[in-house]
Amino acid sequence: MEIIFKINKLKKFANDYSKCCKEMGKIRAELYHKRLNDLRDAETLEDVRYLPGRYHELTADRKGEWACDLDHPYRLIFKPYENPVPVTSDGKFIWSEIKCIEIIEITDYHH
Repeated sequence: MEIIFKINKLKKFANDYSKCCKEMGKIRAELYHKRLNDLRDAETLEDVRYLPGRYHELTADRKGEWACDLDHPYRLIFKPYENPVPVTSDGKFIWSEIKCIEIIEITDYHH
């Protein structure tokens, strides 16, 4: 799958593991790189759906975005980069047709 970065800093961390560790800490950096590698290795979003990391769609004011777990309570947030985003006639996202995502942020959205 193709990955786009909304924030240049997250792209830099994706390409420089030591800088990522220094800024995020070893555990979060390891998980960030693991999730990115899983996403890169996937052909579509469906391929990561049941991998470790609990990839899931968000709801309410974050509808249209996805999250996967990093170190608790932090999540990697991303959204499909397709235009238009593939959906069924009843508005459900078609995970198997999403081939490009945009990494938005790493955050704890629960607080």
